[in-house]
Amino acid sequence: MKNFWLCFVPIFVAVDAIGVLPLYVSLTDTLDRGTRRCVLLQSIITALFIGLAFLIFGPAMLRFLGITVADFMIAGGTLLFAISLSDLITGEKKRRQTQENAMGAVPIGIPLIAGPALLTTCILLADEYGKWITGLAMVTNILLAGFVFFFADQLTLWIGRNGTRTASKISSLFLAAIGVMLIRKGILEAVAAVLEG
Repeated sequence: MKNFWLCFVPIFVAVDAIGVLPLYVSLTDTLDRGTRRCVLLQSIITALFIGLAFLIFGPAMLRFLGITVADFMIAGGTLLFAISLSDLITGEKKRRQTQENAMGAVPIGIPLIAGPALLTTCILLADEYGKWITGLAMVTNILLAGFVFFFADQLTLWIGRNGTRTASKISSLFLAAIGVMLIRKGILEAVAAVLEG
C-alpha cells in the first residue's frame, strides 16, 4: 500500500488536474452537455491507452535505443523541471486550436492529461516500484482527472480562478522538486556505474 501512494503522489502532481481545469473549461465552454461528456470520455480513454502503452512498451524501447535508467532519469528530470519552470513563470498551459470531434484526443487526452510529465514519471516509477503498482496509480489518477473535469463548472465556481492558479503553481513547484530529485538520482547512478566499470 505504501508503494502505491509513493507512485500515486508524483503521478497526481504530474497530471495536475486542478491546474489543467481552467484550460479544459475554456476549451469546452461552447459545447453542449452531451458533446462535452463525449469529449471527456474520449480524452480519458485516449490518456489511459497512451499511458498504459508507454508504460508497457516504453522500457523495451529504451533498451532498444541503448538508453539506461540513469540516462532517462537525468533527461526525464530535466524535462519535468523545464515543464514546471515554464508553468511557474508563465502561469498558463498552452492551448491549441482543434476541432470538436478531435478535442478529446488532442489536446485534452494528449498532452494535457497524458503529457510528457506523466509518461516520464510513470517510466521512472515503474523501474523503482514495478509496472503493476505504477499502472494502478496512473489509471487511478487519470480517472480522478476525469472526475474533476466532469464537475468542472462546479469546481471552478467553488475554487475560483485564483484558487486553480494557486493549486497549479503549487503542483508545478512539487514537479520541479521531483525533477531535481530525478536528476540527482540519475547522476549518482551514472557515477556509480562508471566506478563499477
